[in-house]
Amino acid sequence: VASGEDPHARLALERLRQAGTTIRTFDPGRLDAELHGIFRLSLTAFAGNFLYTPISEEEFVMQYRAVLAYVRPELVLLAERDGLPVGFMFALPDVLEAQRGGAIDTVILKTVAVDPALGGMGLGGVLMDQVQRTAHGLGFRRAIHALIHETNLSRRVSDRTARTFRRYTLFSKRLMA
Repeated sequence: VASGEDPHARLALERLRQAGTTIRTFDPGRLDAELHGIFRLSLTAFAGNFLYTPISEEEFVMQYRAVLAYVRPELVLLAERDGLPVGFMFALPDVLEAQRGGAIDTVILKTVAVDPALGGMGLGGVLMDQVQRTAHGLGFRRAIHALIHETNLSRRVSDRTARTFRRYTLFSKRLMA
């Protein structure tokens, strides 16, 4: 996990602040509102991504509620402008490390999303940088940038601080009716 600040992120954060963007941690006390905002932003942010298929808000909330017991609010950041979500970074400890008999010292950077209207301003990099530095301060030693498609914009940000250690291949087969 990166302990130093990404200089790109530092400059981008200043630009974003001047443009009225604020960043805060996830508030479990406002769970429904937080998940609703993340869901709405996800629909917009991922609409053009490879293989993205929107799901219902009910299914989305159900999936996120299933992992809430493992969430550390300081590892989930929400960026807002004029009170509306414009970006988020969802990370959580790799709890499977404990099942393998080890200490939990890895954080999984599961999802980063930015409103396309803010694309190119560096918000994704800022969110990733802040979560990694927070994770380092909490004692995590590694960060996994999970399931990044080769053509996703987040790949450029990850490439600044991470290296590929595993690849996946998707297969398809046409089924006859």
